[in-house]
Amino acid sequence: MHLRVDYRASLSLVGTVLKYLVVPLALPVAVALYYGESVVPFLVTMLVTAAVGTWLERLDPEPDLRAREGFLMVGVTWLAVALVGTIPYLVEAHGIPFLLGPLSPASTLANPVNALFESMSGFSTTGSTVLGDISFETHGRAIMMWRQLTQWLGGMGIVVLAVAILPQLSAGGAQLMDAEAPGPSIEKLTPRIAQTARLLWAAYLGFTVLEILLLYGLHRGGMAPQMDFYNAVAHGLTTMPTGGFSPEARSIEAFSAAAQWVVIPFMVVAGTNFALIWHALADDPRTFLEDTEFHTYLGIVAVLTAILAGLLFSGNGFVAPDAVTAGQTYDAAYVVDAAADHVGDAEPSIRAALFQVLAIVTTTGYASLDFNAWSAPAKYLLLFAMFIGGSAGSTGGGIKIVRWYVILKSLRRELFTTAHPEAVRPVRLGDRALDERAVRGIYAFTLLYFVIFAVATILLGLDAVRVGLDVTVLELVSASATTIGNVGPGFGFLGPMGGFVEFSNASKLLMVVLMWIGRLEILPVLVLLTPEYWKR
Repeated sequence: MHLRVDYRASLSLVGTVLKYLVVPLALPVAVALYYGESVVPFLVTMLVTAAVGTWLERLDPEPDLRAREGFLMVGVTWLAVALVGTIPYLVEAHGIPFLLGPLSPASTLANPVNALFESMSGFSTTGSTVLGDISFETHGRAIMMWRQLTQWLGGMGIVVLAVAILPQLSAGGAQLMDAEAPGPSIEKLTPRIAQTARLLWAAYLGFTVLEILLLYGLHRGGMAPQMDFYNAVAHGLTTMPTGGFSPEARSIEAFSAAAQWVVIPFMVVAGTNFALIWHALADDPRTFLEDTEFHTYLGIVAVLTAILAGLLFSGNGFVAPDAVTAGQTYDAAYVVDAAADHVGDAEPSIRAALFQVLAIVTTTGYASLDFNAWSAPAKYLLLFAMFIGGSAGSTGGGIKIVRWYVILKSLRRELFTTAHPEAVRPVRLGDRALDERAVRGIYAFTLLYFVIFAVATILLGLDAVRVGLDVTVLELVSASATTIGNVGPGFGFLGPMGGFVEFSNASKLLMVVLMWIGRLEILPVLVLLTPEYWKR
């Protein structure tokens, strides 16, 4: 059978991306050298990545990139980098036979499926973890820095970065960026797509550096004792990609209120369309005032924050202490202390509500409190927020605010045209009338999203029964929602201070797929599964 897809061209470009992945590996090498840890896991990864990348690149010295090859290249690239990302974890856990013993024999990442889960969670900026014990005693600072770096690389997009710096990708860069970038489509900021990619990455890098400097400045000023330079870099690398991998087991709860307030505006920025930010900075700040999606984004955050802050302030946001039982993922003392700190006190209630709403809506996934200790209404509000997502063109995952906006507008249009059959009324986004094909595409994406979510929830439930895993419906629903939405934490033992390690390998592989298709927004992946895509 002759294929319509030049897979050699696609794989050749995947090899090019892999070859250049050697460069960012220099960061964990530097961290390892500074803290006196082994550099072997990263040197092995560099050698393997360079060798595989060079071999793939030689499959087609002059690849011709069309739309079909672009879909395949983007999909395979994200699988390939996730596989490469497992190497440091596996070498740290197993060592090298006859040469080097395991550096972290207690690591849960000795299981290859766990390592793949953690790597895909990093590159897809999901933030769900199977680490188990999150501490520098079990995992060195260098391996934790690699974990955080994978999120930063995945946030704005590995392929977008490749388009920005590799001339051979500039010709088909627009298709590649549309296939990879979160949101319905990517806006060209300049006539040259490579220059657009460079501008997006420059803004992304700039905000990351600014956050690192502010967090470390707080530490130097005595306002954030735990936020040393390592932690400032770690959280800078995981806020802007809306990732949420914190090197602290208690996530952002481990840091001062001042540090939490600094992280909040950067989550807002990460959930905003980067093209909008560029226009506001380069042209006119009033651009923010004219953008319908940005207004909706802030409105949703404000409403959810007000409801949640009211629940926490009144005491109705916490589990009643006498309802706390043994075996819960929190203890009575934690609930009592958390309630005492928030009930009747406006600042911590607003801070906790705003932080957690932003962390879920933007899919960052940090936690400033263990929301397992919250009441059912507060938890269901967060579960609802998992399905909203960030803005189009942001680093956030989920369905995206602009899609919900268009769906609500089109439903309103249908009600109107039902009452006035002769009326012609396009769906408008701001002052722009949307093409009906775009509206249908949004409906198709949203329907597929919920179908995959529902099927995955059922499969996870069946597998839990198969292996005898004691799991609640809320935990199953949150596991499916948080992985396909690239959010991070769920509820129960999947909560912000817990993890996914208890699931079977089969369930974890299913969630790896969910994270992959969630990051690529479903359709580019499903296209690869259709016979029409491959046949001539």
